[in-house]
Amino acid sequence: MGLMNIASRLKERYIDERQLPNEAKQQLELDRSGLPEIDAGPEAVAAAGIQWLKRSQDNSLHQDGGSARDYSLVKGWASSYPETSGYIVPTLIDYADRTNDQELLERAKRMLDWLVSIQFPEGGFQGGKVDANPHVPVTFNTGQILMGLAAGVRRFGDAYRAPMNSAASWLRDTLDADGCWRKYATPFAAPGEKAYETHVAWGLFEAARLTPDQGFGEAGLKQVGWALTKQRKNGWFASNCLELPDMPLTHTIGYVLRGVIEAYKFSGDANLLVAAQRAADALLNAIEADGRIAGRLDHEWKPAVDWVCLTGSVQIAACWFLLYSVTGKAEYLEAAKLANRYVRRTVFLTGSPDVVGGVRGAYPVNGEYGRYEYLNWAAKFCVDSQLMEMAVVDRLR
Repeated sequence: MGLMNIASRLKERYIDERQLPNEAKQQLELDRSGLPEIDAGPEAVAAAGIQWLKRSQDNSLHQDGGSARDYSLVKGWASSYPETSGYIVPTLIDYADRTNDQELLERAKRMLDWLVSIQFPEGGFQGGKVDANPHVPVTFNTGQILMGLAAGVRRFGDAYRAPMNSAASWLRDTLDADGCWRKYATPFAAPGEKAYETHVAWGLFEAARLTPDQGFGEAGLKQVGWALTKQRKNGWFASNCLELPDMPLTHTIGYVLRGVIEAYKFSGDANLLVAAQRAADALLNAIEADGRIAGRLDHEWKPAVDWVCLTGSVQIAACWFLLYSVTGKAEYLEAAKLANRYVRRTVFLTGSPDVVGGVRGAYPVNGEYGRYEYLNWAAKFCVDSQLMEMAVVDRLR
């Protein structure tokens, strides 16, 4: 993307603070006063996050069963977002099984049924919100929904197997010979190759566990192998951002790292573990003493912005928890707990029900990622990372 186009996009996202609704002004003023010291802990924040995700389903504009993309302090609730609804499903199922919550399972099934109803005949799924244009199949979004379909097969049975296999087959068959997906890129990000589509490969690994011998896992590993050609010696990945590859979001860094870890878990290939640790170790130097990680990091892993991408922080924390479980390296555990604590301190447990349990795109709320928005995927990743922390702490007792 050229500099003129980047400037144009940033201008489109500009919001005059003087014209903000009172709720947004109050949130901005609160954020500027500093992060509160109160940490409610992982159990309370995970529970509140699940309640917010339920509210996102109930308040989606079209009431279609999907999860609203966000709650905006400027615009209110959005329409459903297929991509993130897809990987919210495993979180709902996981939490339901932990708490014996039948209603949560019913919500997960309703979300899955809606997703199946909007699947393209060839197996792919659209990009953007459900009412977005253009209405075209997109690789990344399909991979995220594939995770939900696989979770549906695992928990509810074969009703979701055909849609899962169709999505996985479409991804397998649209992969380029060198392992990169190029044919069905999202129209909602800058053009170009994306290393973070290792997070699509993860969806193929989940499908391969349920339908082996269809080449799903092999296709996923091929893509991860291609992505590793983008990794530099210091662990940083090129071609790894929605818009600004020279200073990728921690969100997409979290995506690419998780995909490599999942490839290692699927294959047992020690080289993949080495590659994952190369990035994870570098990130240890990017986290500050209070758990803060800048929302964008340059090719030397240095902060490129003065705000935090809360989504990326909990995604990276989850990767550290996973690597701690594999390696026993204490630094991963401590960094993950620090990052989680930082994000927990931004989460409200009292106040307006539209924000309680939600996670902002950025801290402060006017940062250049999900500005003035509580994002459904931020809540999902926050819940996941809190549950991981609880599981690790329980094992250490």
